[in-house]
Amino acid sequence: MAFPEGFGWGAATAAYQVEGGWDADGKGPCVWDTFTHQGGERVFKNQTGDVACGSYTLWEEDLKCIKQLGLTHYRFSLSWSRLLPDGTTGFINQKGIDYYNKIIDDLLTNGVTPIVTLYHFDLPQALEDQGGWLSESIIEIFDKYAQFCFSTFGDRVKQWITINEANVLSMMAYDLGTFPPGIPHCGTGGYQAAHNLIKAHARSWHSYDSLFRKEQKGMVSISLFVTWLEPADPNSVSDQEAAKRAIAFHLDFFAKPIFIDGDYPEVVKSQIASMSQKQGYPSSRLPEFTEEQKRMIKGTADFFAVQYYTTRLIKYQENKKGELGILQDVEIEYFPDPSWKNVDWIYVVPWGVRKLLKYIKDAYNNPVIYITENGFPQSDPAPLDDTQRWEYFRQTFQELLKGKHKKTLK
Repeated sequence: MAFPEGFGWGAATAAYQVEGGWDADGKGPCVWDTFTHQGGERVFKNQTGDVACGSYTLWEEDLKCIKQLGLTHYRFSLSWSRLLPDGTTGFINQKGIDYYNKIIDDLLTNGVTPIVTLYHFDLPQALEDQGGWLSESIIEIFDKYAQFCFSTFGDRVKQWITINEANVLSMMAYDLGTFPPGIPHCGTGGYQAAHNLIKAHARSWHSYDSLFRKEQKGMVSISLFVTWLEPADPNSVSDQEAAKRAIAFHLDFFAKPIFIDGDYPEVVKSQIASMSQKQGYPSSRLPEFTEEQKRMIKGTADFFAVQYYTTRLIKYQENKKGELGILQDVEIEYFPDPSWKNVDWIYVVPWGVRKLLKYIKDAYNNPVIYITENGFPQSDPAPLDDTQRWEYFRQTFQELLKGKHKKTLK
């Protein structure tokens, strides 16, 4: 396989998943600390991120792995509450700054480009106590946090992700309630959170553009998780339409406002409005952007950051009972092909990434694309025979080469 010059090879981590040191050196609690410490059936084996991989004290070991792999890029997230224990700039934790300064400096010294995510699901608990992403006040607070990070690290960091997988966060945390804060708001909370996430991203992009870009010369985007979605029966018109609708809710819901015109897809707006009317709501459960907000949101990404792992089949399923929820609004059933091999929820469908990248290229004016997450899990205990993962990557890379896209990462 011959990849084009400039193709980036990277690895990615997230603060809560790897750092540990959950209360070390002045760090404040985040929502995941609170959620996992409560334990119970929602927390797998009552595990926490208190220690995790221990990267807070073992960064030098991580750096050795990065160098051994020969990576050109390393993506990591900042722990908001390690830098700002209560989520605001009212108290700044210098030891948190020192920790991330060392990571950034060490990467650059070793010829590795840092890609930094401002927020990867770990909202400071103090901000969740004020309403979290359901409250419009979070928009200004996030912007101030972003400006703090741009000012502190932007002299060396040139590639930023504002929010990781905003589409996953809004649904899992605020609609279904399976992610912290763990309180479901089916059919309403996910849309309200998404609305605020989009506006927070856009506002922080404008802050970078107006206050930092000229001097720092960096790029800012948002990452979106996308499972490629295919009609279960390619000859069924209802399944074809259901698959298109599912992509609109899953990807275009966030990408269209940010990359195209500042507003949600028409099919999303009409579907939610229609369902809301049937359910007796006086208006659509989906909030609306003002014309001024649309202008503010439009064009607020300097590259397309996408996270692909797997693919699903889509079948039309009418919401006859008028149930509340994002999936119920889309009116779909989704499932894997029984012939696909898998570990847990990841089914090996290499051609899915090629179809996804082609869709993004065609729908979003051929942007520079970074694959900011991709991978294959291991069973527990992890087997020494790792041929399944090796084969997953081999087939995925072959599909990327077929696509001949500008640039991909990890």
